Amino acid sequence: MYQKVVKRLIDMILSLLALILLSPLLLVLYILVRTKLGSPVLFRQKRPGYQEHIFTMYKFRSMTDAKNADGKLLSDEERLTPFGKKLRSSSLDELPELFNILKGDMSFVGPRPQLVRDMVFMTEQQRTRHTVRPGLTGLAQINGRNAISWDAKLDYDQQYVKNISFNEDVRIFFGTITHVFHHDGISSEGMATAMDLGDELLKEGRITKEAYEKGQAEALRLLELSR
Repeated sequence: MYQKVVKRLIDMILSLLALILLSPLLLVLYILVRTKLGSPVLFRQKRPGYQEHIFTMYKFRSMTDAKNADGKLLSDEERLTPFGKKLRSSSLDELPELFNILKGDMSFVGPRPQLVRDMVFMTEQQRTRHTVRPGLTGLAQINGRNAISWDAKLDYDQQYVKNISFNEDVRIFFGTITHVFHHDGISSEGMATAMDLGDELLKEGRITKEAYEKGQAEALRLLELSR
């Protein structure tokens, strides 16, 4: 009953209240992002959600569109400004996801929505994380966030799916506040953004180059179908 009815009702009520109460902050952040990083203010990206339905997730942008002499985007490290780093470390860039929660794409607590190009490299067991709505925060986020391995993150996701309860959601939610306050696990060591799952598997020799390219092609196909 909690997972099928109560959890969604709580998400709707709390996300609506949060959007109303935080509207002044959202407006200030909108202006700051527009001034310091340019337009568009919102970063939109396709992510796999409940039952692997692909939805558009919203965040405040934290990078510029700076390009090199050839017109190609610079690396994440070069495009991530000091302001963008602060936005990420405070997790304020995640606030637009409240709209995703209100719409029903996401929940306050659940496995974090990863990229489509990550999903295609997950095992069948790991993909059971998509049998629930993805969350603004989750069990992996209070146990290392991006500073832990992919295997650990996906294990935490599966553990959450098997043990969903009101008490567990409350524990994770308030645990997240503590981790955000201490800026724990914002990114992988030495990297502005976490390494993709496929890239990590290839680097560690756990998949072949052929399997890697096949997975990337499948991700592109799924994204094309979602348009």
